[in-house]
Amino acid sequence: MAKIILRPVLESDIPILFEQQLDREAVAMSAYPSKDSGEFMRHWEGILKNKAITARTIIYKDKIAGHIICWKEGKYEQQVGYWIGKLFWGRGIATSALQEFLAQVKIRPLFAHVANHNPASKRVLEKNGFTLLDEGAKITVYKLNA
Repeated sequence: MAKIILRPVLESDIPILFEQQLDREAVAMSAYPSKDSGEFMRHWEGILKNKAITARTIIYKDKIAGHIICWKEGKYEQQVGYWIGKLFWGRGIATSALQEFLAQVKIRPLFAHVANHNPASKRVLEKNGFTLLDEGAKITVYKLNA
């Protein structure tokens, strides 16, 4: 497991998180479109102001590796999502970050959506106890009960 630190997201983190979500390969793997600067800043301003959202910056070797977040939305209630900067892929950071996050965020059930063509992210969820709930044409939904 990668040694990571989770801390609250700071406004000074946002430019780095913005750059991470611009990477074309990361966008393709996530099936989540990148946002332009203004849209991204407004999105994060809303997140930081919303007390019902838990958002953490993932720190790995004193660098911002990405973020992890829990929010309430639609049919699947509480959701969890994460974004790891491409430079940090393949080091177990997402698995470690999700494990630590789940120890802090006790809300259950939790749901996660992952692109069908992203086996690494599916594995992160499975290693952390999520089980397959629904496999659609493009997106697979996972659920964590306990």
